[in-house]
Order: sequence, then C-alpha cells, then structure tokens
Amino acid sequence: MAVEALGANRVRAALTMLGVVIGSASIVLVVTVALTGKRYIAKQIEAVGSNIVFANFEHTTMQATALGDQISLSDMETVRQIVPQAIQVAGTNDMQMSVVADGKAWPVALVGVTRGFQEIRRLLISRGRYFDDSDFQSVAKVGVISEHLAETAFPGQDPINQVIHVGELTFTVVGVFTERIGTFGQSEIRNDTVLVPFPVIGYYTGTPYLVTLYAQADSPEDVAFVTEEVAEILRSRHRPQAEYDVENLSSILETSRRISLAMTMMLLLVALLALVISGVGIMNIMLVSVTERTREIGIRMAIGARRREILYQFLLEAILISGAGALAGIAIAIAVPILVRVVVQYLPVPGGLSISISWLSVILAFIVSCGTGVLFGYLPAKTAAQLHPVESLRYE
Repeated sequence: MAVEALGANRVRAALTMLGVVIGSASIVLVVTVALTGKRYIAKQIEAVGSNIVFANFEHTTMQATALGDQISLSDMETVRQIVPQAIQVAGTNDMQMSVVADGKAWPVALVGVTRGFQEIRRLLISRGRYFDDSDFQSVAKVGVISEHLAETAFPGQDPINQVIHVGELTFTVVGVFTERIGTFGQSEIRNDTVLVPFPVIGYYTGTPYLVTLYAQADSPEDVAFVTEEVAEILRSRHRPQAEYDVENLSSILETSRRISLAMTMMLLLVALLALVISGVGIMNIMLVSVTERTREIGIRMAIGARRREILYQFLLEAILISGAGALAGIAIAIAVPILVRVVVQYLPVPGGLSISISWLSVILAFIVSCGTGVLFGYLPAKTAAQLHPVESLRYE
C-alpha cells in the first residue's frame, strides 16, 4: 500500500526525494575528494624526499651574525656519526649566478651539493651521469644542469660534455637532472639550476658553509627523533644566540591533513544540512498526504486496521522516499569518480593522482539518509495513527 501510495503521486515523491539524492551524493563525494587529496599530497611529499629532516640557520639574537653561526660541514659529519637513525646526510649552499653558454646569458641558481644529495632529494638523471667520488675529491669543474636549462642553453644539441660559464669559472656538463616532483622554486632547486660539487662553492664564497642541512630518517617513526637530535646538535655546537629552523616534511604533511580534515568537516556539514532540509520536505509532504488521505485512514481503521499498522504504513512511505533517494545519490556519487578516471587519462594532470571510493562513506550515506526518513517521517505517521476512525470517515 505504501508503494501504491507513492506511485499515485510520482512527481511529488520524486521532488521530495531530490534533497535526499543531493545530500547522500554529497557525503560520498566529499569523503572521496578528501581521501584523494590526502593521498595525493602524501605522494607528492614522499616524491620530494622520503622522511626528510632539513635545517637552516635563521638569525642571532642581540648580536651580529658571525661565520661560526652558519651550519658547517663538521656539523653535517657530527649528525652522520651521532645519529644512527639518519641513514643519509647531505648539505647544500646555493646562490644566484649567471650562466653563459653559446654566447647567451641566463640567471640560474648555482647549488653546491655534498654526497648523498641525489639520494635524499630523489633526483632523476635523464641524461649523462651524476657526480662520483672523484668529482668531490678532485674539486672537478663539472656540473649537472636542470632539464629546462639544458633545453634553453643548448637547443637541439646534446648538452653532455658541453661547456658553460658560471661567473668566473667554466664547467663541463656531465649530466641533466629533473625533480621527481616539481617544488616550483620552494627549495634550492629552481627552473634553471646548475648543481656542482660542494667544494667548488669555496671559489665563490671563500669559506663554504651549508645553507641547508638534510638528514634522512631510517623510517617515518624515526623522523621526530632525528629532528630533535639535529636541533640539539646545532644548538650544542654553536653560540646560544644562534637560532636554527629544524623541520621535517611530516609536519607539512600533518598540516595538510588538518586543513583537509577541516575542509572535509565543513563540506560534510553542508551535506548534512541538505539532508536536514530534505527531511523537512519529507515531513511536510507526509503531513499533507495524511491530511489528503484522512478518509482512507478512517476506512482502514473501520475494517480492522490497528493504529500500529497505520503508523508503519506512513513510516514506510517516508523510508522508501529516503532510501530510494539515498540509492540514487550513491549511484551518482560512484559514477562521478569513474567518469573522472576516464577523463583523467586524456588530460595532462599531475602524476600520482588516484581516485578511490570509500565504501564506508557509501554505507554511512545510506544509513544517515534512511535515518533522516525515519526521523522526519515519524511525526506524520504518528499523526495518522492517532486519527479517530469516526471523525476520519466523516472528513471531506
């Protein structure tokens, strides 16, 4: 009888159902977007470098900065020896220079790197090779340049073994690199970058020091410990007035998770608001239906229907509206990611983007939607069940 009653007013039932469709679809899509974003950000950070701790000299308090306040190579070696959880340690010193190649000049970032920098930052060598031990020991004038610089300075040519001039020094290009995931200038690596063995930086600075000290923890669980150890080593080896910024990518990941959680909660509130509005619509339509069918209710009671059966009939109508709307909304929410996966294959989107559906959110959306129907459908159903049979029969 509940199905027949809804079938007799298909348009009204469909419009009442629309709010439930939007609300349930929103719940599933919000959770899907949140999970996709969280996994994508995690993959991006892991691609920059896994379990990285990095330290920079900030400033000194109440005194002028001295050369001894800068992070030194001996600091790096101390971290290597004292912190066994740091499986790889490296450092860099970068400065802005101009490169001259083929009679043209370009502003570039000249980055002096120590051993282990490629492993920590997970750089990809697309052509040629990276530095070997002999390059560091002999202070060789060799460089590894970024992919963009290779295309700009040597268009249509093989850059390997080509010569570039950086300031007063001449370097032989031995390799071309690219970042696994672009940092967009937020690290020492820029669009046009020349990597050189760290000892070479002494020709430019006189006394080389580290602008950035990197330490790679053995596992994610050791990142916090390595961060504390690096900070303690730098504090103990320098003046108390010198301050150092020691951070790790886990803190960045945690910040992104908090932002993602806040956005997810806000969007879920919007979805729940849509369900509440749809619930009010269900209650309104059901009250109208009770009023329209008062005589029908009186006839059913006159031939023996109990109040409980009248209650169940109208409550079931509300559940059918909310349940069918939930199923339709969930179907739409599942279809959207599948469609996006197909479209993504033909678009230049960043790598590592995988869209997955949380089946827990599907179950949650269905339960919440049906619960909305029960909650807002109970009052009209109770109103129908409490009608007096004689008065109902006389109602016109």
